[in-house]
Amino acid sequence: MSEKAQYTEDNIRSLDWKEHIRMRPGMYIGKLGDGSSPDDGIYILIKEVLDNCIDEFVMGAGKTIEIKISENQVSVRDYGRGIPLGKVVDVVSKMNTGGKYDSRAFKKSVGLNGVGTKAVNALSSSFIVESIRDEQSKSASFEYGSLIEEGELISSKARRGTKVSFIPDNAIFKHYKFRAEYIVKMIKNYVYLNPGLTIDFNGEKYFSENGLKDLLEDQINESDLLYPIIHLKGSQRGAHLPAGTDVGQPGRLLRALQKNRDANRRGCNYCTAMQEMPIFVAPHRAPA
Repeated sequence: MSEKAQYTEDNIRSLDWKEHIRMRPGMYIGKLGDGSSPDDGIYILIKEVLDNCIDEFVMGAGKTIEIKISENQVSVRDYGRGIPLGKVVDVVSKMNTGGKYDSRAFKKSVGLNGVGTKAVNALSSSFIVESIRDEQSKSASFEYGSLIEEGELISSKARRGTKVSFIPDNAIFKHYKFRAEYIVKMIKNYVYLNPGLTIDFNGEKYFSENGLKDLLEDQINESDLLYPIIHLKGSQRGAHLPAGTDVGQPGRLLRALQKNRDANRRGCNYCTAMQEMPIFVAPHRAPA
């Protein structure tokens, strides 16, 4: 009979934030992978940084995001408000720390838990963050989540915003390679969901004026549409189609939409709470 395993106080460990992320990366970014699948971890790292840039755009600060990938180094630059200069290190290296807990600074946000950039930091062999605001800048450099150098506060004439550069750790993401097509698809989804935002990826710009309508038009062949997509935007928050409405009959559909608009004016609350809504009444033709 094998010897019974011992379980004592000596077996209990306390990990610091970066040790836990590096030991259990799946809790933070899902699967690791090598970049051959669009949901592999290296793309999640990009997404975590991008989400913070999107939050700045949503708050009306900065309409352009620049992404550059050269070899294995990723650089993401936004033109938002910039991280408060006295908190640059804390925001990227202290768990559960960030501006998203204060609704005065972020009334809407993609990230909520103050975890994203810390995971990127801990899972990167090199991580550099720079914030520019009030004609000053501050940077900090990390390796595997450990602070290597905290820069002094210096004057800067550059546009305000935040820049993050990182190299995923090849000891964790073994033999990885970025696939441009997966990154482009991610970027397109961001601009479709955020009309007016421009994302520049290695010199090529992506922009959507009509948001979700552009998404549908991009995903569906025009020849497959029975009639055009109806796109409602602005004060019209959604549409209610009564049971039995035949969406194959445009006249009936438009009457239903008119009825819905009139109900909106009377203060009816059953409509979908969305900033824009493309009414997908443009089904594919049935296969022969």
